[in-house]
Amino acid sequence: MNYSNLIKIAWKAIMLNKTRAMLTMLGIIIGVASVIAMLAIGEGSKESIKKNISSMGANMITVRPGAGMMGGVRQGMTDMQSLKMKDYQAIKQQAVLLKDISPLVNGSGQAIAGANNWPTSIYGAATAYLDIREWGVEDGSMFTEDDINAYAKVAVIGKTVQENLFPNEKEVIGKMIRFKNIPFKVIGVLKEKGENTFGQDQDDIIIAPYTAVQKRILAQDYLQSIVASAISEDQAGAAVVEVTSILEKSHQLREDQDNDFNVSSQQELIKTFSATSEMLTVLLVAIAGISLIVGGIGIMNIMYVSVKERTREIGLRMAIGAKGKHILLQFLIESILISLTGGVLGVVFGLSITFVIAQIAGWPVSITINSIVISFVVCTVTGVFFGWYPARKAAQSDPITALRYE
Repeated sequence: MNYSNLIKIAWKAIMLNKTRAMLTMLGIIIGVASVIAMLAIGEGSKESIKKNISSMGANMITVRPGAGMMGGVRQGMTDMQSLKMKDYQAIKQQAVLLKDISPLVNGSGQAIAGANNWPTSIYGAATAYLDIREWGVEDGSMFTEDDINAYAKVAVIGKTVQENLFPNEKEVIGKMIRFKNIPFKVIGVLKEKGENTFGQDQDDIIIAPYTAVQKRILAQDYLQSIVASAISEDQAGAAVVEVTSILEKSHQLREDQDNDFNVSSQQELIKTFSATSEMLTVLLVAIAGISLIVGGIGIMNIMYVSVKERTREIGLRMAIGAKGKHILLQFLIESILISLTGGVLGVVFGLSITFVIAQIAGWPVSITINSIVISFVVCTVTGVFFGWYPARKAAQSDPITALRYE
């Protein structure tokens, strides 16, 4: 059995009906292009999520007041004041898997500098906060432990705050701003970070000593959260368990009580968002895959037409010695060639669409070899699956009847 001759015959049959073959391939082309584009967008989204969340601090662990039971009623996070300075001190002293730790309090309001004002948020934190967030100071410096102990009214500001409060001034170190009528001296300007995964402007921020914010701005003794960084990403999970254990002892919780706090790591957040993104990607690919089914049905349809048109040819081949398996392979190879050619064109089209999406829409995309390999495998399977039945019908033709066919 000469396979090269069968391929040549199949290819010649396709070339004799170029327009019909191209129209048949169209469903495959659209299906493959859609699958590649959807997978590229999905993978790009996952990588973008990981990158954005990691930019907030790859090893960051966050402790927040959680939903506990009080009087038989489950309390919301905003109704709880379960995190205290003693919790921060306990974690700081007992945790061995943490590199840095900082209490965190925050409030919103108008920041004023001269005739300019800007609605923003002020965060009270420790000096380690910038290391935890993997952030840096572009101009000036961060406040010190002495500033924290002295309740000093000093602050570092983000780029957005600088641009809106000091639009025409390049040098802002030493300038005064007021937040809720409390004056703060600007001692540093943070490096630009841009928006995070949730579309929040990370540069629209004022950071001051947590002691000053607690006492002078918020007048509270509890913490909104505690942030820390694990010694490594691999240790983040173990660090979460360690912090949870320390806080359970600090809060003297019984085994039958729910924790009145929540401890989470960035890795958990990445997994959650990645799982959501992956589920959406699968859904989009499944929808795009419908085009492949439609394309496969088109191949089956055109192969039926081809078998009918070439009935006399089939009879003649059988009359001169061709066996049923030769006829089967001839039409099966023709079906596979149509499908694979459509697959190649679909890959080119899909890569082009992905490039256009990245350039014009600005969406994050990531093309993987797996998506191209999967597309070719699907094309081959489609060609075999939808071409088998028409090819089998051709192979079962009676040569005498076929020769008499008009």
